[in-house]
Amino acid sequence: MSDCATETDTMSDLVDAKGIAAQGLGSPSVQRFTTENPEVDAKPPADMYTYKMNYPSLGQCVIINNKNFDKHTGMSFRNGTDVDAGHAIKVFSSLGYKVKFANDQTVQQIQQLLYKVSQDDHSQSASFVCVMLSHGDEGVFYGTDGNVELKKLTGLFRGDRCKTLVGKPKLFFIQACRGNDLDGGIETDSVADDSPERIPVEADFLYAYSTAPGYYSWRNTQKGSWFVQALCEMLQRYGKQLEIMQIMTRVNHMVALDFESMSNMPGFTAKKQIPCIVSMLTKDLYFPH
Repeated sequence: MSDCATETDTMSDLVDAKGIAAQGLGSPSVQRFTTENPEVDAKPPADMYTYKMNYPSLGQCVIINNKNFDKHTGMSFRNGTDVDAGHAIKVFSSLGYKVKFANDQTVQQIQQLLYKVSQDDHSQSASFVCVMLSHGDEGVFYGTDGNVELKKLTGLFRGDRCKTLVGKPKLFFIQACRGNDLDGGIETDSVADDSPERIPVEADFLYAYSTAPGYYSWRNTQKGSWFVQALCEMLQRYGKQLEIMQIMTRVNHMVALDFESMSNMPGFTAKKQIPCIVSMLTKDLYFPH
């Protein structure tokens, strides 16, 4: 199948995947084209691009805090993670979330906890938050006895599996390594400063990873991880003023510029870190005042 569309392909939707035939895909059930009046298109309804947050409950915030690991995993004790957990409990409670907290969870316990929450009735809730604190690697998160694919955990809240959160923001904040790479940084010059509709099952997620793919994630043994320190400070400062992506950009800024590693281990000093924000949100998210 050629990647080049011909004139006969104009009104068909093709997929960019090897071995998938074009026949039978058809055109979408709803086509949204611009009107002849650009001013009409430039002024959508005020709430069209903003999540509705005036539900009876803001929602649940599940915090998983893993500190101690079985010896066979080879994972070390995570000193400082309790500071992260305490800050997360405080800031998400202050925003209005009902916090559920769990320490030192095995893989099975994590799966059971999140499955149970995904099956709760969230119809009276505006959103859902999960804060995950543990060791990790690219695509995986550690329980105390081993690791599990992150996708298996976050996928429990997909639109086809957790229907009372369909169309609502689902936020995952993940403090964990994503590999073994170290970021040495680079010197830089100063720079001045309501009718039903079908939606994708993967829509309305935000994944805020503490570090970029492939990299270590840093944690101070006394003050907690760089990412959670920055996240909680920015949520506390701007949580009821700015949109979530503006807040997360400030988190990125703080981690990138305000932190640098100091370590007794050779090759681990003067390292940097940048969080990675992956958004499938379809609207602006403002926490209620």
